[in-house]
Amino acid sequence: MIDSHCLAGVGQGEGATYKPWLRVQDIPSLGRVHRVKGWKHGRVHHLLSDLEARVFFIYEWSLQIIDIREQYPLLPLDETLAIAKECGVAHPADIRSKQPIVMTTDFVLTIKKNLATTYQARTVKYAADLIKARTLEKLEIERRYWQARRVDWGIVTEHQASTVLAQNVKWVHPFFRQVDLYPLDAPAIQRITADMTHRACHSDLPLRDLARDCDEKLSLARGQGLKVVRHLLANRIWRIDMERLIRPSERLALLDVPADAFTVDYL
Repeated sequence: MIDSHCLAGVGQGEGATYKPWLRVQDIPSLGRVHRVKGWKHGRVHHLLSDLEARVFFIYEWSLQIIDIREQYPLLPLDETLAIAKECGVAHPADIRSKQPIVMTTDFVLTIKKNLATTYQARTVKYAADLIKARTLEKLEIERRYWQARRVDWGIVTEHQASTVLAQNVKWVHPFFRQVDLYPLDAPAIQRITADMTHRACHSDLPLRDLARDCDEKLSLARGQGLKVVRHLLANRIWRIDMERLIRPSERLALLDVPADAFTVDYL
C-alpha cells in the first residue's frame, strides 16, 4: 500500500499539486469530515474532524501562511518505526493486519514572512485527548520526527483555535473568487458593492435588511447583495473585527473600506 501511494504521488507535492496521504473517503466513520476548496491554491482540502476544519479556516485567513498541506505523511516508515523503538512504544498499526501504518501530521504550513520562507508542523487534538497515555506516545514519535528535520512542531487544541474567527471565515469562504458570485458579472458586482458600501456606512439597519433593500433597488434575485458582502469581507475590501461574530440579523460594524468601494467603474 505504501509503494502504491508513493507511485500515485500521494503525500507529495506543494500548493495545487499536493495530495494528502489520507482523504475523507479513506477513513471509516470517524464522525464529521469536511472537504473544502481552499483559497490559497484552489485545491480541495480533506479535513477529518470539526476541530481540523476550525483550525483550517483560521489558517486560510492568515496572509502569512501561503500553503496548507493536510494529512502529511511521516515518511519513510522505517524512520518512525525506529523512533518508536527508541521510545519503547508500539508503532501505530493496522487493526486487522497488525502491519505498521504510515503516521501523519494534521497540517504542514508554509509561512512567508518578509523574504523568509519557513515551515511549521501542527497536530490538532482536543485537550481531553492529551491525558491519554497512548495519544502521548504517538505524539512523542511525531515530535521527534519533526525535531530531526528542525521543523517547528506543536499541538493545537480547541483552546487555541478561535471559534468566532473560524465561523466568520467559514461564512465568507464560499465567495472568495469573483467566479463564485456567478451569475453576477463585474459591472453588477461593482454596482452592488457601491450600493451596499453606502448603506453599511450610513445606516444602522441589520445587514440582512440592507442586503434585501439593495436586491430590491437593483432588481436582483434575493440574496445577491448578501453574497457580494461575503465576497467583500473574504477579500478584506470591507474590514471588520473578525473576532466578533458576524450576525446578518445585526448591524455590521465596518472598520474600514477603500474609497473606490463607493464608486462604480465599468472600465
